[in-house]
Amino acid sequence: MTINSKVLAVLVVVFLFGGILISAQLGWWQTESSKQAATFKDGEFAGEANPADIRGSYTFGDVEKNFGIPASLLGEAFNVSGDPAAFQIMQLEEMAVEGEVEIGTSSVRLFVAFYKNLPFDLSAGTFLPASATAVLKKQKLTPEQSAYLETHTATAVVGEAAPNPQVATTPKAEATAGVTSTDRIIKGSTTFGDILGWGVSQPVIEQVLGMPMPADPAATPKQFCTDNSLDFEIIKPALQAEVDKAK
Repeated sequence: MTINSKVLAVLVVVFLFGGILISAQLGWWQTESSKQAATFKDGEFAGEANPADIRGSYTFGDVEKNFGIPASLLGEAFNVSGDPAAFQIMQLEEMAVEGEVEIGTSSVRLFVAFYKNLPFDLSAGTFLPASATAVLKKQKLTPEQSAYLETHTATAVVGEAAPNPQVATTPKAEATAGVTSTDRIIKGSTTFGDILGWGVSQPVIEQVLGMPMPADPAATPKQFCTDNSLDFEIIKPALQAEVDKAK
């Protein structure tokens, strides 16, 4: 049987849009990311959203949907003006003051974990701005959480153009044996040239990035991640691991 071109064109349209309509009705067709955080798989918190899965592409509105923390409260904690529900977390890395600490996606993860009293890995030494710590102190914190915030709160406000933000530290955080705490530590001001100089090869850096690194060695991984919609809080520890291997 021969089908003429007009009939064929109609059939194609019917199959195409009919398939989309059916998929939409069944919930299979999505035009954008659902921004649904992964959940804890087992233990006391099984089934609850995991703060460690918060991404830089999330907005404070997405965090509110996943964890029930009002976007307005998140805006207060991280000194965000305008519409906090539309604020994308990765923008914190552009606002944060350059210095010895980073305020970014991991900071939001930490804040959410403490606010909701959910498990969180503190070994990375994540910092919070003083405004976020002030909000958390209104909550009932555990002794461990309170002690952590005493030593991991940056006193400079997020977005404030201060050249040398002061950081609350303890003697344990001070450098020993003549080696400063910033030696071979990747932070916002670290350049690709620094990482190359620390013995990490370009192919290894590009493997971590998943794309070619910039030609300019003065470029920073932090800005590169922002420009290419990458999560610096994921890239940073991966690069740091390669730096540590090269010691």
